[in-house]
Amino acid sequence: MSDRTGIFAGDDPFALAQRWLDEAEKTEPNDPNAIALATVDAAGLPNVRMVLLKEIEGRGAPSGGAFVFYTNYGSAKAQEIEQAGPDQGRAAFVMHWKSLRRQVRVRGLVTREEGPQADAYYASRSLKSRLGAWASQQSQPLASRGALMAEVARITATQGPNPKRPPFWGGFRITPLEIEFWADGAFRLHDRFRWRRVTPEAAWTVERLNP
Repeated sequence: MSDRTGIFAGDDPFALAQRWLDEAEKTEPNDPNAIALATVDAAGLPNVRMVLLKEIEGRGAPSGGAFVFYTNYGSAKAQEIEQAGPDQGRAAFVMHWKSLRRQVRVRGLVTREEGPQADAYYASRSLKSRLGAWASQQSQPLASRGALMAEVARITATQGPNPKRPPFWGGFRITPLEIEFWADGAFRLHDRFRWRRVTPEAAWTVERLNP
């Protein structure tokens, strides 16, 4: 588009998203990488929660470009993502920065990341966070916080000071079919550009949207 200039310029949506995130890290007071992740349960009821985006893989990556986050595979979000099968997940998210008055919306296909990349990220977390990942049966009912802390103590005794990544914990890679970049405009005449492709292998098309 002839008017896709300034903060919207570029021919790589992953590089553009990374550039916006880098800018947000300088101005957003807390968790600039927070995303509101949306899924749908088996009954068709939507669900949304905040998670932390841990990596934007550029289009030169083996994935062809994706957004990566980590969680417990037994959690509600993981179960909802994978209800059609581990290789057929679907999800959407929005990443909003109030300080920049911008947001990025993504819709796409989801696959697991449970190889060396997941191991490396898990190893980079604090020991308490690694032990917590072992102890928490995420999204399941919990009798009390005391019961959770007792389980953390038990895990600490059994797993030791260098626990391996739990087999039920790892990453999800969202490969987008649609990315929308939005920036606040005067008089609510916002700027919106939507990148779309039919498959992850297809070329992107870009169009400006009405605010």
